[in-house]
Amino acid sequence: MGTESFIMAIDQGTTSSRCILFDHSGKIRSMAQKEFTQYYPRSGWVEHDPKEIWSSQLSVAKEAMESAGVSADDIKAIGITNQRETTIVWDRKTGEPIYNAIVWQCRRTADIINKMIEDGWGAKIKERTGLVPDAYFSGSKITWILDNVDGAREKAERGELAFGTVDTWLMWNLTKGKVYATDYTNASRTMLFDIHKLEWDREIMDYLKIPESILPEVKPSGFMYGYTEAEVLGGSIPIAGAAGDQQAALFGQCCFSVGDVKNTYGTGSFILMNTGDEAVKSGNGLLTTIAAGCQEDKVEYALEGSVFVAGASIQWLRDSMHMIDSASESQKFAESVNDTSGVYIVPSFTGLGAPYWNQDARGVVVGLTRGCTKEHFIRATLESIAYQTGDVIHAMEEDAGEKLKVLKVDGGASANDFLMQFQADIVGTKVCRPECIETTALGAAYLAGLTTGYWNDKEEIIAHRVSEQVFEPDMEEGERNALLKGWKKAVKCALVWAEELL
Repeated sequence: MGTESFIMAIDQGTTSSRCILFDHSGKIRSMAQKEFTQYYPRSGWVEHDPKEIWSSQLSVAKEAMESAGVSADDIKAIGITNQRETTIVWDRKTGEPIYNAIVWQCRRTADIINKMIEDGWGAKIKERTGLVPDAYFSGSKITWILDNVDGAREKAERGELAFGTVDTWLMWNLTKGKVYATDYTNASRTMLFDIHKLEWDREIMDYLKIPESILPEVKPSGFMYGYTEAEVLGGSIPIAGAAGDQQAALFGQCCFSVGDVKNTYGTGSFILMNTGDEAVKSGNGLLTTIAAGCQEDKVEYALEGSVFVAGASIQWLRDSMHMIDSASESQKFAESVNDTSGVYIVPSFTGLGAPYWNQDARGVVVGLTRGCTKEHFIRATLESIAYQTGDVIHAMEEDAGEKLKVLKVDGGASANDFLMQFQADIVGTKVCRPECIETTALGAAYLAGLTTGYWNDKEEIIAHRVSEQVFEPDMEEGERNALLKGWKKAVKCALVWAEELL
């Protein structure tokens, strides 16, 4: 390849492992992707095999290099981005996981969380970690593994075990155990990290019976973590960036100014607002989290709203309901009808996230009449993604005290023009979709590239950003208000269902 060099982005997601090589202009030069197995051992439980996560990620990294015809010498640095909160515990000596990875979607630790709330930890967790007590985060998952795997607690007490989110697991394997670290963004999603003091919180760890020896070192997202072992990718490559997927996407969307907002439409939908050096406390059910950055002693913060089911609802239509053959087909069906015929779908399959935070809510379909067709049902499912996003954006506007000017979007479902137009209509603001919607991987690449001098500064990165399309709101306020009123009633039905379960 001569003198041209690339940044490798390792993008380890919930359903697939990807590797993308970016060139200096921020363009994709090579990409490889591989799905891996989802395990559902019991109702509400979700697991991955950590060894399959690693093997799938390694194979796509090699494939991306091979298809671009590059060697390790042509890779300037590696940036890692990952599904957050997913929890892996392994033996430090052998590197073998002691249990499957417990995925962020898994609800098995709801009882631990309920007890924590009963014991009065809600305000303390929010104050220190910026989160709300929920089975979504890593802390209670670690406790479950230590309590349920034979001999695990004793091994942990002796300092023989290591915990990591997926970024830590990948760094460990890339460096053959020489690097045991995570970054501020992933640490901030464990429910164990004080986002103000930038350190693990001993009191929360003591309550959850998690020894400090099991926790990795915490560094900035843009940082020289170490080098790959030569035998792994054929050379020693700097690992110079790591960030949880949603913070990486915020960075990849160039949301560098206070008030910038992005939404990533993936399995779930994750809306983040840059709040600068102020850790804004939400009065509206949002989380305060650390944004990706390159400084060791100073971080920037973000407000985050997590919608648990977004693109997953389209997969549900395809794989479980057999209403569509491919996700892209949903647009054609939705556009073939003028409305949903009064139907609303609330896809709270694993509870409701922000701004409701109800672990027991379940999906509901309301407003059915004999006139409802498959097309109406598909349209209602797509619209539910926009409504849930709208709920979070409204909460952000309340917390920030100002109206959103533009929503930057990315992720698979952002390619759906119907959904993006409806999103603009329902939030009453313009929606901007970039040419490259792989902004999660791009954010990881930017972090690694800035750390190693591949790019000089943020201004150089901003200059590369190309917007593909802007969707302007085109709905009368009366119609918008009527639709939102119906949505609120539908959500209330899902919440009432949860009450009656108790």
